[in-house]
Amino acid sequence: MRLTVPDLHTMKREGRKIAALTAYDATLARVLDQSGVDLVLVGDSLGMVVQGQATTVPVSLDDMVYHCRCVARGVNRAVVVADLPFMSYPTPEIAAASAARLMQQGGAQMVKLEGGRSRSEVVRFLVDQNIPVCGHLGLLPQSIHRLGRYAVQGRDQSSARLLQEDALILREAGIEMLVLECVPADLAEAIRYELDVPVIGIGAGPACDGQVLVLHDMLGLTSGKPPRFVKNFLAGANGIADAVTRYVEAVQDGSFPAPEHSY
Repeated sequence: MRLTVPDLHTMKREGRKIAALTAYDATLARVLDQSGVDLVLVGDSLGMVVQGQATTVPVSLDDMVYHCRCVARGVNRAVVVADLPFMSYPTPEIAAASAARLMQQGGAQMVKLEGGRSRSEVVRFLVDQNIPVCGHLGLLPQSIHRLGRYAVQGRDQSSARLLQEDALILREAGIEMLVLECVPADLAEAIRYELDVPVIGIGAGPACDGQVLVLHDMLGLTSGKPPRFVKNFLAGANGIADAVTRYVEAVQDGSFPAPEHSY
């Protein structure tokens, strides 16, 4: 039976952890779906792990639509969420046109965008068009040229307060879900308890309603030193499907992320 956005809300209310992973093609999307993943994210991370780009910034809307369409063909159960790529949502009208392509041509059930209060008008407009929206706070990969480096966000009291405020503003604007990337575990926990929608963590500690990782990272395919929040689930597993099943089980039973994967 196909999961829906309201089903994710039910999982939060019932305390059932949401297991999410990225995918960019039909074959691996099918493996994730059959291995029990609840949410498949077609991330603009494809720019780095598929295209070999240095950042996610070069990824185009055409790229996202193509990969989303491929993923949607491989999924029968999981919710499919697609990233709105860099500069595809500077205004409400442009955002709506971009989201429409991801849903109509790509088969996405929800779109994700980066940023806090500055995105509230865009979120409201999309929600008014009946487009489910996932917010993204903390480390914002599309802002890497402004940030300068990939680093944990919200460590000091002032920035933590701003992140909490942004989360509430986005929820008030109508987001159906929130991704928190690279924030201290205690801050993520506070935000998770403040919001009535699922909060999905990536490097945000164990208290979130669910977890997401880049598929290539959790399969140990990352070049160089992997981020602290990554665990290689392929190590010791009997192939990719078994690794994904182990990941899903670890998220569901709370053994991942462990303290060593948190900030």
